[in-house]
Formats: sequence, C-alpha cells, structure tokens
Amino acid sequence: MQTASFIAEKLTGRGTSETTADVSNPGNDAAQFGDGGEKMLALVWKAKGQVEMVETAKPKVIDPRDVVLKVTGSTICGSDLHLLHGAIMQLQSGDILGHEFCGVVESAGPEAKARGVKEGQRVVASFQIACGACTYCKEGLSSMCEKTNPSGLTRAMWGKQTAGFFGYSHLTGGYAGGQAEYVRVPFGDVNLLPLPDDVPDEKGLYLSDVLCTSYNAVVDTGVEEGHNVAIWGAGPIGLIAAHFALKQKKAARVILIDAVQWRLDWAQHKVQGLDVLNYKELPKGETVTKKLHELVPGGWDICIDVAGGEYAKGWAHYLELGLGAETDTSEIINEMITSTRHFGRCGITAAYSGFTNHFNVGALMERGIRLIGNGQAPVHRYWKELLAQIQDGTLDPTMMLSHRIRLEDTAKAYYKFDERDEKSRMLKVFIETKHSFPKAEKTPILSRV
Repeated sequence: MQTASFIAEKLTGRGTSETTADVSNPGNDAAQFGDGGEKMLALVWKAKGQVEMVETAKPKVIDPRDVVLKVTGSTICGSDLHLLHGAIMQLQSGDILGHEFCGVVESAGPEAKARGVKEGQRVVASFQIACGACTYCKEGLSSMCEKTNPSGLTRAMWGKQTAGFFGYSHLTGGYAGGQAEYVRVPFGDVNLLPLPDDVPDEKGLYLSDVLCTSYNAVVDTGVEEGHNVAIWGAGPIGLIAAHFALKQKKAARVILIDAVQWRLDWAQHKVQGLDVLNYKELPKGETVTKKLHELVPGGWDICIDVAGGEYAKGWAHYLELGLGAETDTSEIINEMITSTRHFGRCGITAAYSGFTNHFNVGALMERGIRLIGNGQAPVHRYWKELLAQIQDGTLDPTMMLSHRIRLEDTAKAYYKFDERDEKSRMLKVFIETKHSFPKAEKTPILSRV
C-alpha cells in the first residue's frame, strides 16, 4: 500500500506548503536540516509491524517562524498503532513518529521570537500544524489549515487536503514527530501553548491531542443533558469522552463498548455511573445492536466511534482489508446507525483513511440518521478552555495515565500497547526523555518495558 500510495501521488502531483514540509527525519539530509552534526534519539517507522529507536540528526530552525523544542514529555496514541500496522498511507522507512508532545523552547526563528516565543518557555504542541492566518485557522478550525499540508493524494481522495500533522506520514505533510529528544515545530508561535507552573507535564502534555479529541467528539456530535450516549472504544479517548458526556454534559446514560475487559473495568472505576458492554461476551447470535436496543428501547440519542476502521470483526471485511479491496471496515459505523434512534446522531472520531464496503446507506437515509464526520479535532479551538479545566480541577488527565517509561523503551512500548494484555494494562503512557522534569505527585513511577 505504501508504494502504491506514492505512485498515486506522482499522478496527482505534490502541492505546496507555506512552511518546509517533508522533513520527516532531519537525518535524511543532515547537511541541510540537521543542527551542526548534533545527534538525538528518536523512534522511527521501519516497515509494517516494525518501529525502532535510532540515533539521528538533531533538527534545527529552518523557517523564520520555526521553534525547536527540547522534548520533556511524549506519549503513544491509539492512532499511532495504525502507523505500526501500516494502515495509513505514505509512510517511509525512517519517518520519526509521535504527534503528542510537550517541551521547553530551545531555539526559535526571528519571526517566532518577534511574535512572543521565548527560549526556556514550557509549552505543549498541537498535534496539527496550523498557519494561524488562513480561513479555517481564523475560524478556530486549525485541523483544516489550508497552508501546511502539500499532499496531492488527500486532495484526490477527500476533495481537499487537511492540515499537516506531526509524525503521521507524508499523507499529512511528512513532518518529523515528537517521540524524540528534540523536535522542530513550524509556525511555533501558533502551534505551541505555554504551560503554567501549576500544570505539570503529566497533565499538560495531553492537551496536544487526546483531551481535545475527546471533547470534540462529544461537542461536535451534539451531546446534551438527558441524552443516552453509546461510545465504541474504551481506550483513552473513549474514557475521556465518557467523562465529558456524563460529568460535564450531564448525559442521562453513557455506555462504553469494547472487547477488552480490563479497559472497560478501568473506565468504570474512573467514571462513576458509566455502563460498559464487552461485545465478545455476548451470547451466540446476539449482536451489539440488539443488546443496545434492549438497554434503551427505540435506540440511543447519540452514538460515537472512537475505535477505528482497521479492526475487522467479520470474515468478509477481514478478507477485503487483507486484499486491499477496502482501506477501512464499516462494521462499527453500521452498528452505530442501527443502534441510534430515528433522527439520532452518529459521530466518527476514529481514524478512517480511505474507502469501505457494505455501508448501510439505506438505514442511514430511511431512518434519518445524522452521520457526522467529527474530523481531526481542532486543538486550537479547545486547548485553552481545557487547560482552565485542568487548573480548576474539573478535568484530571491522569485518570487515563497507566505507565511512565523512558524514551529508549518506546519501540517496545508500541508492541506492548498493541497487545492490550491483562498483565501490563497499558492504557496511556508518559514518555520521559533526558530533558524531563522530576515526576509529578500522584503519577506512575518509572517502569521498564
């Protein structure tokens, strides 16, 4: 798929960006993009099913609004597993991964400094790269920035490209990620949020993606007081989305659906009043839709997918995914449509990259279901609001934090995270580097993978 996707883009043509894109590893051209021969440790994608730690060139300021961070905290996202599995197009061997990170400003370009970026600042980065000046950026829709992603393939498949992302393939601009000791941040005056002293990295880090993505899933799909809400996927985003829906939006009932019992137990312990459903424990012949209709006759007001389209349940989708006849399975989307009440709403926050088969378009139309693509969450719209919630205690991101690991162990942690095994119970990690601050109180101790 990787080779085919690059061939396809040769036909569509690569576009342009207002910042230097396609520097997915400064070591690929250290003379041009490296910082004077200095080295750093980073995690790179090698091939389908393979990531590894490497020594490579440290990045430098390239464009006038660039910032180089000393990374003090990073993490692994569930969507990083799509990269591990090779489910996202346009990955190249040696790409540095990681789109969630925080750090300290080491250096900044002259225009970034003129716009207020200061060396030594503690900051968290947005996972998307926004210019701050285009139509979508002005509307707060930073994930749809028109100026940072030169991908021609996304324009051909989706009608228009979205913003560039850190560490997430050349489909999103080919930018090096933050699972590294240093990272270059384009438009640093826009894509970095200063962290106050009362917010440690173990909380502030997660403003980069997971908190904003969970919040957007709930807000954009329209959860309101009194609603019955079903959420597919009990990873960190499902957990935090359930918290927002039940505790902040005052939903009447929220149920979390997954196949891993310890993740459901974790969520139920952290979010009081939450219902859970392990679909693998359903009796033979009983479906998720049937069970949900038993629990809420007539259907649920809101259904949200935070699981994803690469995980097939049935043999048909398993074969079609394997043969390349589709890029995503429609099974969860179909379950949502048939589980929602007439004229209810379904939101898709999980990552889907291309095309699917067997989509139940008839049920969607005939029952008046509103199917909402939530998009990649516009971090800049939400992160100040959520930072304030962290500061006043309304939101505690550590509810999902299970492990603290060393950067050197990140490759092994990918495989452990992918296993979702009962013994390790790895839900969300904090990755420390040589630049990290001492551990915050009431957070996991450092462990080896």
